[in-house]
Amino acid sequence: MAAEEEAAEASLAQLSPERRRLGREDGHEENPEGGGGGGDSAALNGVVDVKVTESELETEEKGAEEESTRESDSNILDVSSDYPREKHISIQRHLADLEKLADLKEGEFTMAVSQNTDLHAADEKKPCPLCPEEKFKSCYGHKLHRHLQNLHWKVSVEFEGYRMCICHLACRPVKPNLVGDQTFSKMGAHYHCIICSATIMRRTDMIGHINRHVNKGETESRFITVPAPKSHEVLKESATDVQVLPNYSTPQKTDSYFNPKMKLNRQLIFCALAVLAEERKPIECLDAFGATGIMGLQWAKHLRSSVKVTINDCNENSVTMIQENCHLNKMKVKLDTKEEENDEAMGDGEENTDTIEVTKMDANVIMHLRAFDFIHLDPFGTSVNYLDSAFRNVRNLGIVSLTSTDISSLYAKAQHVAQRHYGCNIVRTEYYKELAARIVIAAVTRAAARCNKGIEVLLAVALEHFVLVVVRVLRGPSPADDSAKKIRYLIHCQWCEERIFQKEGNMLEENPYQQLPCDCHGSMPGKTAVVLGPLWSGALFNTGFLRRMLFEAVQYGLDEAQPLLKTLVCEAECTTSKHFSTHSPYDENKQEECGVYIKTSNASADSFLVHGKRKSDELIRNTAKRQKSENSAEHPAFYYNIHRHSIKGMNMPKLNKFLNYLSEAGYRVSRTHFDPMGVRTNAPLAQFKTVLMKYSTPTYTGGQAEGPVHLAEDVQAAEQVQAAADGKTDDEFLEDDNSGVAATMFTEGYPTHCAAD
Repeated sequence: MAAEEEAAEASLAQLSPERRRLGREDGHEENPEGGGGGGDSAALNGVVDVKVTESELETEEKGAEEESTRESDSNILDVSSDYPREKHISIQRHLADLEKLADLKEGEFTMAVSQNTDLHAADEKKPCPLCPEEKFKSCYGHKLHRHLQNLHWKVSVEFEGYRMCICHLACRPVKPNLVGDQTFSKMGAHYHCIICSATIMRRTDMIGHINRHVNKGETESRFITVPAPKSHEVLKESATDVQVLPNYSTPQKTDSYFNPKMKLNRQLIFCALAVLAEERKPIECLDAFGATGIMGLQWAKHLRSSVKVTINDCNENSVTMIQENCHLNKMKVKLDTKEEENDEAMGDGEENTDTIEVTKMDANVIMHLRAFDFIHLDPFGTSVNYLDSAFRNVRNLGIVSLTSTDISSLYAKAQHVAQRHYGCNIVRTEYYKELAARIVIAAVTRAAARCNKGIEVLLAVALEHFVLVVVRVLRGPSPADDSAKKIRYLIHCQWCEERIFQKEGNMLEENPYQQLPCDCHGSMPGKTAVVLGPLWSGALFNTGFLRRMLFEAVQYGLDEAQPLLKTLVCEAECTTSKHFSTHSPYDENKQEECGVYIKTSNASADSFLVHGKRKSDELIRNTAKRQKSENSAEHPAFYYNIHRHSIKGMNMPKLNKFLNYLSEAGYRVSRTHFDPMGVRTNAPLAQFKTVLMKYSTPTYTGGQAEGPVHLAEDVQAAEQVQAAADGKTDDEFLEDDNSGVAATMFTEGYPTHCAAD
């Protein structure tokens, strides 16, 4: 009896205080007197209490173990307080974990079953944890294993060790019009995202959804113990360091977009800013879309005190990245008119007065609030949404540069988008890149005219990835009117690719085809030409500005921009590369007026000193008019592709030799950066083909004896067609001498063509 009492006391000592108190109260109530018979009954009750308390002890130990495991699981799965919810049951690491969910399906009943693993009979049926009872009924273990493996595990999406299995439960919201049995038939399978709470039906869409999370840097799952830190990569360009995210090359999916292919674009913009900085100091410049801040950092690092740089971006993460890159390059950051000094970033004993202002606002807002001397727009896609704000407060003789990357619409691949954004009708032509540049300049001209400002085009570049336009702003309604008059429509022949700008004036012509130099409308059935535009019909380059840009590129060692700038100078002057010189006599007879180099002549300057004031003023006006006409016809509009107009069965001459042949025939020729096989010339297309045919050789040697005969016949036929076209177009040009740049070039080249023939 003593041993039994000691065992009962030991068991009571292991129980909780409440259970101990209840046991003592029960014992006192049953044995108030404590007699002998009572001792026997107390001993009996002690044995019963021992048995009861042992079973209760087991259940309490099980509950404590379950609570501890549940707490440990929650600590492992939900480390961050930002993600309070637990993971979905369809997200598991191993297939065995998914099979265990079948036992946990019934709640507390499975707790008791899980403790007695020997009780799991082979003939016990289990339900699928990821399918409703109406879709998959309870089955035996081997069949359930096969079902989970084939229908859930094999089609899962893997992410960092976890498997997002397909789920058939009623997790997705059901349409309200579906009731009854239709609800389960319309449910459909879906996946649960491990990072966010999204439910996605298709597996491919789920993979793309996870990839978007990874591209945005959102890889911190609520189910991962240690979140993966964002690793930054440091890139260097033009002695400027920038740190970017690993997905920096994916636009619209990263906070720090950086395109290494746009290095040439950044160098051209830097040269334009350097030229403006030589005219006046200091200048306030704005990089409206900073991203990583690489462009503004290059401005401040190389031009230093000549510029006051402002880098803007509407994304908070990008602004933080810009600040870090400023400190990385030992620059001071100015935020909300308060300088943020970092002595450690400045270096030991190093004094750097370079300060960059970083702002976080919409680009339209900052351009409406403040005035700048230099504004660069480089949004993702078209920049037409920001043109009105850019020209609102830009200072007089300032520069606005814009980079358009919506090449699908500008290069006539998405013509409806070009109609929507630019209000321009275009088709795919051989000169589509120059057409894109003229479309952008026309949009810029209209935006500037709405603010009573005119423009002068300094540079227009269209390459594979972007279209860059740099213009100088001229305040006043008169420059605005002059610029607006240069927006005209283009008549393009779809048979021979001939093109010409429409004549100025509002009068409707009876036969617009007469403006074209070709005779395709008379010889071909139906309509042969289309009207494109409105387009910019003026010059695309300023030779003096390009030469100064080339000088700045050589001075700062921008190797990639130098070959392109040399090509642009030759294209602006319409000369070949062999006649190119860095210091040409053209520079000596130039003066700077309104920040732009214009031509002057020494002879006229001497005459101004000899004659009287009234006569000299008259000569100045006449000279200005003559210079204006010369500047407007500096380079011909558009170009021809030598491969597009080659003769079938004939070998073309080399491009450089062909340029010499055209030059010897009396035409102005040059290569163009728009097309590596393009020729910019003032020769009409018929004469272009005549010279090309004259110097082409037969492809087959067998017909070499008959070649000159056929060649002469072809030349005679071409000359007859050209003579008819010349007679027709010559009469038209006598009616109106101001019919455009192309018409002027044609009339000038006509006598030389006859001499060459």
